Amino acid sequence: MFYVYVLESQKDKNWYTGCTHDLKERFRLHNEGKVQSTKDRRPFKIIYYEACLCEKDAFNREKYLKTTYGKRYIRTRLKDYFTG
Repeated sequence: MFYVYVLESQKDKNWYTGCTHDLKERFRLHNEGKVQSTKDRRPFKIIYYEACLCEKDAFNREKYLKTTYGKRYIRTRLKDYFTG
């Protein structure tokens, strides 16, 4: 199983989108500052994730979610989260 995930920084409220085969471990690494690209934006919370059976599908989905259309999809999908 491969996971595509979106993290929200509690520090700057920006998102980080990634892909992994072990979501719990990868989330732990982000919050411990062991991921170079996010170490200065901790702490994080997972706001969205999807599971894929194929690694290629997961990476293609990650690429899409990083686009303007993908970000719009996340905002629409999590409308209640963002409006409170």
